Amino acid sequence: MAVELKDNPKLDPATGEYRVIAPGQSFRSVTEKITRIVLTPTTPLGWFALFGVAGAVATALLVAVTWLFLVGVGIWGITQPVAWGFAIINFVWWIGIGHAGTLISAILLLFKQGWRNSINRFAEAMTIFAVVCAGMFPLIHVGRPWLAYWMLPVPLTMNVWPQFRSPLLWDVFAVSTYAIISVVFWYIGMVPDFGTMRDRAESKLAKYAYGLCSLGWRGSARHWARYETSSLLLAGLATPLVLSVHTVISFDFAVAVLPGWHTTIFPPYFVAGAIYSGFAMVLTLAIPLRKFYHLESLVTERHIDNMGKVMLATGFIVAYGYAMEVFMAWYSASHWEAFMMWNRMFGPMGWAYWVLVTCNLAIPLTTLWSRKLRTNMAFMFLLSIVVNTGMWFERFVIIVTSLYRDFLPSSWGTYRATKWDYMTYVGTLGLFTALFLLFVRFLPMIPMSEIRTMLPGAKITPKKAAEAGD
Repeated sequence: MAVELKDNPKLDPATGEYRVIAPGQSFRSVTEKITRIVLTPTTPLGWFALFGVAGAVATALLVAVTWLFLVGVGIWGITQPVAWGFAIINFVWWIGIGHAGTLISAILLLFKQGWRNSINRFAEAMTIFAVVCAGMFPLIHVGRPWLAYWMLPVPLTMNVWPQFRSPLLWDVFAVSTYAIISVVFWYIGMVPDFGTMRDRAESKLAKYAYGLCSLGWRGSARHWARYETSSLLLAGLATPLVLSVHTVISFDFAVAVLPGWHTTIFPPYFVAGAIYSGFAMVLTLAIPLRKFYHLESLVTERHIDNMGKVMLATGFIVAYGYAMEVFMAWYSASHWEAFMMWNRMFGPMGWAYWVLVTCNLAIPLTTLWSRKLRTNMAFMFLLSIVVNTGMWFERFVIIVTSLYRDFLPSSWGTYRATKWDYMTYVGTLGLFTALFLLFVRFLPMIPMSEIRTMLPGAKITPKKAAEAGD
């Protein structure tokens, strides 16, 4: 029953575009390739090596947070006037990383972009793990995370209520809603694949675990109808979150009167920057995965090329935001704004500004025009790291260089991160990598049910595709 591809290995004759699935793939071979990664009784030594390194790095986070709770936030480099340091920088950076997953899974689904099918699953997982890393920073930044429930609108005997006019409280609701919708969307998308894993597993424990997660999935027409309806409803709920979450986070700065923060360009500028860095992180993960697990026929050049195009588009929006900051500093005729921009470029921390310009604008926006470079795996992998480095420095510049020299020269100061700042940040990188490696090992990282329907020439329903694959 398998439908084999026998046409040109690169171009789809119907559309003239590069194929999502390579010739020779069938429903059965797609299922076999993806399930073998999870159900294999032996784990590759490379996985153990990477997980060991990630776990060791994540231990630094545990040590740093433990010492923070024992001593207090004074171990960080925050001081007056820079009361916000690495914690808020990393919070905004990690939330931005997670945006690409929601955009790929929700917005591209609504726009019927089939090329998303090979990358949406691990992009969604990336979103959840990034939100986990982001969520801990506001908690540990307040110094008393065991009182975080005070941020919830629950009646207390002291009659203390959250300050609903504070954008920091808006973050609580925005990020928590984003996390819940992302987890539900991610899980619902895996239900058909859990059914496939249950039927193919040989271990009784694996059969029970995947059977429990599959919620009794049988692949019936009724199940598929409910699955597709719920996916569309969740995509409709998640789509506004792509725009609203980072918009709300930008209000942490935009509603302040501080030069460098008080600007109306921040909401769209932050959203575009989040998508920019999020797609860069998807590339950072996708390129090694396709090589290590031999998934070149599923995550093709077309996927990398399209993600490069999205980065090019959002990179120009980010460039427009940078230009507007400079323009408004001049056009406002405010000497505070003008000094802020001059100091940001040429002050003691001016080097950070030029690092972000180089990493976010100069390198990507001059190279991503070339399709040859967009389909060069080594180049795109390195570029993704460059862009994420630049986006981290963008958050550093916005927060630190706006705080350390404000209205009064008498209150000027400086900022130097301590080893505990670096340990906390690097530790979240280890935690993120460890969680992602566990996901790759125990869950299907590519949606089999959606890939089957993308086989060119396969005039077949998802139900029949599932039956042919199993």
